[in-house]
Amino acid sequence: MKAGSGDQGSPPCFLRFPRPVRVVSGAEAELKCVVLGEPPPTVAWEKGGQQLVASERLSFPEDGAEHSLLLSCALPTDAGVYVCRARNAAGEAYAAAAITVLEPPAPEPEPEPQPAAHPLRPPGSGEGAPVFLTGPQSQWVLRGVEVVLTCQVGGLPQPTLYWEKDGMALDEVWDSSHFALEPGRAASVPGGTSLALRILAARLPDSGVYVCHARNAHGHAQAGALLQVQQPPESPPEDPDEPTTPVVEPLKCAPKTFWVNEGKHAKFRCYVMGKPEPEIEWHWEGRPLAPDRRRLMYRDRDGGFVLKVLYCQAKDRGLYVCAARNSAGQTLSAVQLHVKEPRLRFTRPLQDVEGREHGIAVLECKVPNSRIPTAWFREDQRLLPCRKYEQIEEGTVRRLIIHRLKADDDGVYLCEMRGRVRTVANVTVKGPILKRLPRKLDVLEGENAALLVETRETGVKGCWSRDGEELPATCQSSCGHMHALVLPGVTREDAGEVTFSLGNSRTTTLLRVKCVKHSPPGPPVLVEMFKGQKNTVLLTWKPPEPPPETSFIYRLERQEVGSEDWIQCFSIEKAGAVEVPGDCVPAEGDYRFRICTVSEHGRSPHVVFHGSAHLVPTARLVSGLEDVQVYDGEDAVFSLDLSTIIQGTWFLNGEELKSNEPEGRVEPGALQYRMEQKGLQHRLILQAVKHQDSGALVGFSCPGVQDSAALTIQESPVHILSPQDKVSLNFTTSDRVVLTCELSRVDFPATWYKDGQKVEESESLVVKMDGRKHRLILPEAEVQDSGEFECRTEGVSAFFSVTVQDPPVHIVDPQEHVFVHAITSECVMLTCEVDREDAPVQWYKDGQEVEESDFMVLENEGAHHRLVLPAAQPPDGGEFQCVAGDERAHFTVTITDVSSWIVYPSGKVYVAAVRLERVVLTCELCRPWAEVRWTKDGEEVVESPALLLQKEDTIRRLVLPSIQLEDSGEYLCEIDDESASFTVTVTEPPVRIIYPRDEVTLIAVSLECVVLMCELSREDAPVRWYKDGLEVEESEALVLESNGSCRRLVLPAAQPEDGGEFVCDAGDDSAFFTVTVTAPPERIVHPVARALDLQFGALGPVELQCEVSPAGSQVRWYKDGLEVEASDTLQLGAEGPARTLILPHAQPEDAGEYVCETRDEAVTFNVSLAELPVQFLVPEAAPSPICVAPGELVVLSCELSRASAPVFWSHNGSPVQQDEGLELQAEGPRRILCIRAADPAHAGVYTCHSGAVSGAPSLSFSVQVAEALVRVVAPEAAQTRVRSTPGGDLELVVHLSGPGGPVRWYKDGERLASQGRVQLEQAGARQVLRVRGARSRDAGEYLCDAPQDSRIFIVSVEEPPLVKLVSELTPLTVHEGDDATFRCEVSPPDAEVTWLHSGAVVTPGPQIEMVQNGSSRTLIIRSCQLKDTGIVTARAGATATNARLHVRETELLFLRRLQDVRVEEGQDVYLEVETGRVGAAGAIRWMRGGEPLPLDSRLTTVQDGHVHRLSIHGVLLADQGTYGCESHHDRTLARLSVRPRQLRALRPLEDVTVSEGGSATFQLELSQEGVTGEWAQGGVQLHPGPKCHIHSEGRTHCLVLSSLDLADSGCVSFTADTLRCAARLSVREVPVTIVQGPQDQEVTEGDTATFECELSQALADITWEKDGCALAPSPRLRLQALGTRRFLQLRRCSSSDTGTYSCAVGTTRAGPVRLTVRERMVSVLRELRTVSAREGDGATFECTVSETETTGRWELGGRPLRPGGRVRIRQEGLAAFLHSDPLLPDKLRLQLEQAPPHSSNSQVSRTFPPPPLNPRSSSLLLPNSAHQPRKKHILVLSELRAEDAGEVRFQAGPAQSSAMLEVEGKLLWWGRQGRSSSRVLGLKDWLPVSETLPPSSLLPSRGFPGQVTEGSAFPQEEMERKRL
Repeated sequence: MKAGSGDQGSPPCFLRFPRPVRVVSGAEAELKCVVLGEPPPTVAWEKGGQQLVASERLSFPEDGAEHSLLLSCALPTDAGVYVCRARNAAGEAYAAAAITVLEPPAPEPEPEPQPAAHPLRPPGSGEGAPVFLTGPQSQWVLRGVEVVLTCQVGGLPQPTLYWEKDGMALDEVWDSSHFALEPGRAASVPGGTSLALRILAARLPDSGVYVCHARNAHGHAQAGALLQVQQPPESPPEDPDEPTTPVVEPLKCAPKTFWVNEGKHAKFRCYVMGKPEPEIEWHWEGRPLAPDRRRLMYRDRDGGFVLKVLYCQAKDRGLYVCAARNSAGQTLSAVQLHVKEPRLRFTRPLQDVEGREHGIAVLECKVPNSRIPTAWFREDQRLLPCRKYEQIEEGTVRRLIIHRLKADDDGVYLCEMRGRVRTVANVTVKGPILKRLPRKLDVLEGENAALLVETRETGVKGCWSRDGEELPATCQSSCGHMHALVLPGVTREDAGEVTFSLGNSRTTTLLRVKCVKHSPPGPPVLVEMFKGQKNTVLLTWKPPEPPPETSFIYRLERQEVGSEDWIQCFSIEKAGAVEVPGDCVPAEGDYRFRICTVSEHGRSPHVVFHGSAHLVPTARLVSGLEDVQVYDGEDAVFSLDLSTIIQGTWFLNGEELKSNEPEGRVEPGALQYRMEQKGLQHRLILQAVKHQDSGALVGFSCPGVQDSAALTIQESPVHILSPQDKVSLNFTTSDRVVLTCELSRVDFPATWYKDGQKVEESESLVVKMDGRKHRLILPEAEVQDSGEFECRTEGVSAFFSVTVQDPPVHIVDPQEHVFVHAITSECVMLTCEVDREDAPVQWYKDGQEVEESDFMVLENEGAHHRLVLPAAQPPDGGEFQCVAGDERAHFTVTITDVSSWIVYPSGKVYVAAVRLERVVLTCELCRPWAEVRWTKDGEEVVESPALLLQKEDTIRRLVLPSIQLEDSGEYLCEIDDESASFTVTVTEPPVRIIYPRDEVTLIAVSLECVVLMCELSREDAPVRWYKDGLEVEESEALVLESNGSCRRLVLPAAQPEDGGEFVCDAGDDSAFFTVTVTAPPERIVHPVARALDLQFGALGPVELQCEVSPAGSQVRWYKDGLEVEASDTLQLGAEGPARTLILPHAQPEDAGEYVCETRDEAVTFNVSLAELPVQFLVPEAAPSPICVAPGELVVLSCELSRASAPVFWSHNGSPVQQDEGLELQAEGPRRILCIRAADPAHAGVYTCHSGAVSGAPSLSFSVQVAEALVRVVAPEAAQTRVRSTPGGDLELVVHLSGPGGPVRWYKDGERLASQGRVQLEQAGARQVLRVRGARSRDAGEYLCDAPQDSRIFIVSVEEPPLVKLVSELTPLTVHEGDDATFRCEVSPPDAEVTWLHSGAVVTPGPQIEMVQNGSSRTLIIRSCQLKDTGIVTARAGATATNARLHVRETELLFLRRLQDVRVEEGQDVYLEVETGRVGAAGAIRWMRGGEPLPLDSRLTTVQDGHVHRLSIHGVLLADQGTYGCESHHDRTLARLSVRPRQLRALRPLEDVTVSEGGSATFQLELSQEGVTGEWAQGGVQLHPGPKCHIHSEGRTHCLVLSSLDLADSGCVSFTADTLRCAARLSVREVPVTIVQGPQDQEVTEGDTATFECELSQALADITWEKDGCALAPSPRLRLQALGTRRFLQLRRCSSSDTGTYSCAVGTTRAGPVRLTVRERMVSVLRELRTVSAREGDGATFECTVSETETTGRWELGGRPLRPGGRVRIRQEGLAAFLHSDPLLPDKLRLQLEQAPPHSSNSQVSRTFPPPPLNPRSSSLLLPNSAHQPRKKHILVLSELRAEDAGEVRFQAGPAQSSAMLEVEGKLLWWGRQGRSSSRVLGLKDWLPVSETLPPSSLLPSRGFPGQVTEGSAFPQEEMERKRL
């Protein structure tokens, strides 16, 4: 069980469990298991509750962690259940397995052959994927009940069925011995199949998801069911080996401890293994636990059992026990849970409540202070105030009211204070649904998802749906109160919101499917087994393809033939070969091997090596007996190691020691002995030998091994047995101290010394001697008894270091942090009480020890210690600590100057609230008795229900329980001349959307009513609905409704186009809906093909037609990707389901790709037409001349009858060239000439020619360009008003479009001329009329007349109006950094206004902006500063207006406050704050312990804009304390904690790579000196020795390992205190060399060539090359390894294989050698013969050639033949062949014909049809081994047809032979009257003949039925007649 860190030791854990064994009587049975633990456990074997002891037939070999039970010559009485029990100090574990002893089986008679029958095909069924007719049903059963899960499946071919449990095949389930599969046929549907899973005596671990899979060639289907096995109430177990009651045994060791903060989760995990699979039960304080809302029990993916306690409370503390049991026993694991309670707690916690569905539930708690904010949660979801969740605060009471309860409201609710202090309660909703779905369920892709709901009533029918769509019934099950949904093998499409509905009640979960990112590695390839040397087997393989991305190993396993168990041999890191000797197996036998690839992502499938190997374990002496020399009275140990686990016999002085008695005596009163065997090691221990035993001879004997050694006894000198090293002991005063020294001799004197002085006995020091043991006893130790003690005798001593200390001191009071507030000159007393009166204490202030003075007095009175400040001053405040031993009491003292009554707030407070919210204004005073006065907007407030005044100690509050808009204003808390100001601003609460909170997805069908509902937080709030970003408008198809706080959008009859994204916008919040409206699929039923090629003639009609379903489906027609529309030339028709497209007069350009498309399908028509001559379609005749003005755009356009037709343009007969002003364009059939700006040169005739040949159609355009027009460009208005002053000049200006003739000016209808005061001027296109010295009579209407345009000016001559200010400036008060805007109005609007600031004229700039808009004038001052305060003046003419600008300083507040910091001594510390604005230098002050920072070079302060930073470089322990940062308006504090410097590595270990036999040096440097550490290799601690040297110098530690071999590779680590460093040691192999190279070879074409070389090592990879190119394995090229020998084998050599070959390993090469391939001569030994056969029969042709390795080629009528269909081709040696009759089923015939002639795996290969008869006689053609090698090639033609007649030719190399095939007409079938004569021949109808027949059995009197001879036909009628 995992509950925390710091566990001591580990209980036994079985890594490999013993497997059940089935043996025949008299054979050997062995049970093996691997068990680990710390300390190593003791293993014992039991049977029937009795512990087993070793005997002649029973032994218990041990090999490290592997423990075995070996039973020789098993008898039927030995059958039963054997239990392996492992124990150590940390716990115990059990595992069990059964041994079954069988009698030798008697031979069974062979069943008589049954005639084959035709299977009847089920009516109405056809081929297809499997379909579940009935699926398995979920079941809830009691333990011990038999369970049957049945499924019935239909489909052709008949599907294969198999079961899985929790994603594993049944044979992979740990304990599946009680599972039984019962195949059958579906009774309800003919042709169906069924597979039932029967679980005998169901157990609790059998609970899970069972899935039935059905698979055939067309597909795969699956269906699942949930099985839950429950413990029967108070029912005894049926198994007699199980205990009668689930009693939890008492713990044998102290439980582990786990601490958790209140409100957090506690998770306990227990990993248990056993066989049978154990049943798990959780207990709390001795009582069994059941899962509930806060206690979750489940099994994780790794197989561990998990108990999770949610939101732990104080009542959850106690002892939790995981009890596991099975028929072999039980085991326990326990943990003690402690819940750490917070200092601040709820005054009254929440209580569990119940409520009925659609009702309400009220949760209520009380906080210790009404100012404390709280938040409500439903489990992990924060609840916000709304109509559903009403949240109320009344003083210290917090209340949550849940309205309209539903099933999903059932759960755990929390109320949380600051600091994550929580109180928890359960809300139970009573309704039709008792057990709801979880909030969410996460499932990996491919796993099974199971959802369970419990209802109140039985037999009710619920509805399961996902995202609104009902789920199929095959995955739903109901039984009584329980309803289950099982989704086997989920995919991403299964994700969504799953809902179970029962009437109006529903429960929902979010199913999330997570993608599996990693796949297990692939299996090794090219696995081969070679049986080389005797008693060894060589296994080779190649890496997986593709290779895994991560590191991987190969795991090799073995299986004894006849056994079911696979046992791991070893793991290999790299691919290649491995040699398995007989020493690796436990017993003689035939063994099979398999291999797999293992990586961190899983294990690949196993690959089995073909064949088996016979291996025999042989024993040899690894380390023999050695002579033993011991002292008198000691134990003598003789040991030897063998190469295999085997029993042996010990001899003492020639007398055999009894092997069935591991302990005994040689003779009464003589030497005692003990025999041990642990794995490969055998030990004999002679106990307490005497001097007379000297010279004894010890011997050991076993098959193949004999060894002996002698015993020598020496007179023993006195030496110290214990302690061997110096002992350090710690005690507290009054403890009893006993120092014990054990000598090697009895009653030998010894002397005790203390600190070098001999001790003297007294009442306080006693010396005793008891045999070998000498003791020094201190009955009641004192502190002065500490020292160095020595027990000295005969020059040897034992040393003891004794330390006696006073018991630890504990602080009794205070237990929590104390905060003290006082005013100047007040006496402050801090008191600390300890549990001992004489215990010393120290006082510290801000981390420094205090010294007693007149201002700080320290007092001690018994166990009470005080620090007194007689007349406290503000500097005396700070952080105080009272330190007693290892405990501390904390005090925070704050001294306030009496001149200030108000402690908080120090500045003005701004409060923003929403209407109806509770608002509390708090003022803290320095004295609790001070009285205050509250005012609002200058008037004293009066207490009422809407305004409460509260007083608590030094706190004064004004509470507005439900604030209103009129409560806004300024509130003052006044005392004497001081006041605290609160500015309260009340606004309307923002509109929130209560439902839905998440995006809603709706899927509907056409014409279905769709309702989108949105619930608001306010009933009067307006909303707007949008669809796809556009606001919707109400219509008959879209209705908007409003009912209280609910807003609805209704689509009464939704259409697919109504789908989209809808948004309900409520201003401050929005709700999103995604609506999808689907229609039934629209399909095209005719034509069936989806693409058709159609050819039509030009100018003829073209009709395209398709048929749709349903008949009302809409279609769209496309041509070349563009949608077509109906016209005169293209008609679209629809009549019933038919849709047509008709081209009455198709043109060549109508050719192309036409697509008829429905919503779901489309069909393509590729229409091709003959092309017509190119014609101009538009315009039909020559267009009229085009007249344009200069500069205008000219576009000449025409349309051709063919889009691809080329054209060229000409202008007045000359080709047109494209330039900047003229463009040529082509848009499909249109041709365009575009003139951007016409000029006279562009005039003329433009012709478009459709081809270069004469007579080709053309089209001409006439273009005329008119003379340019002169127009008035400015002013743009036709009439303009102009005002002039008397005496001034009047000037009227007109701009023309271009230079032209002079314009004419008129005044009041009279033309003006340039004379006198009137002057007319012209400058290009500019025309000016100037009147000097304007007078009143010059006013009037002026006209400027151009040739094609004119302008009118209305002129008035009058005095300017009087300038005045219409509006005044308004004084402004702004905050620093804000903008100030001043605005005034003047008359007339065009009057000039001058702005002044503090008397200085201002001009526009970066900070000043002036705006004029009609008569309005605006001055904007950006980012006002304090210096901008002053008078702003606006002056217009003789008038002016003033206003005052007041800039208020912005409060300097902290946006990011200080955070507590914990660092290590010597590190750099950075404390950082962020202000709301950039403050001036000195605006921020840093403090420590309430005082300014001292001058220290390590302290630096930096300001970077809004950020202020304090840096402490190289922090010291003295720097620990409270740091603060304050401005004039805000303050923030944080605590700096400094922990002592930690040990770390300055120069860590580095990886080392050495060659085999070399030495490696590891060295590291630590940050501290004098550190003692431990070196380890592979997790085993290293000690100095011949191959290991350890030394240290200063901070450097060094390890030197020498004489390394490959097994030393691994991890080397150094551990000291909390530091651990590790590095990798890699030992390389010695380079491999080639001992013997390959030799030249010469072979015949088709033979095999083998090259061989020998290496210096067995495990090495070699590379073969041909002509310098590397060779790779192939079916014809094999690379083999046998020990140190390597082979290259080339099969069926050809001339291309001739060349030079070489081999290389590493940098060593051998060769090249040459391979020569001689040509093979082939001749025909037996020619083909002509065959005559009837139509429908078969024919056989045979040809024999001289070479067996030659391939041939068959031809019929000049066409090559290939195997398949009616053609069968075979090759044989001299053996007879079996031909299949055409009446046999195709599948059987194919199997017989393709079976290899020498296979050993099928019935066909073991029997042969009769050999052929000589056509001229009745003698048999027998194989003759004396003939030369030959090969027979056979061609079989079946179901002949008339067109098959012709010449049959066979060719093999240069040899060939031919014959004729004649096919006659088919004969009629004959039969007997009244009964059918047809019969289907099966395999049993053929008489089998052995391959090597004896002469007496090869000569029957009359041939064989069904005999086929060479060159003959085999008519069906003749063969049927002969068979009958």
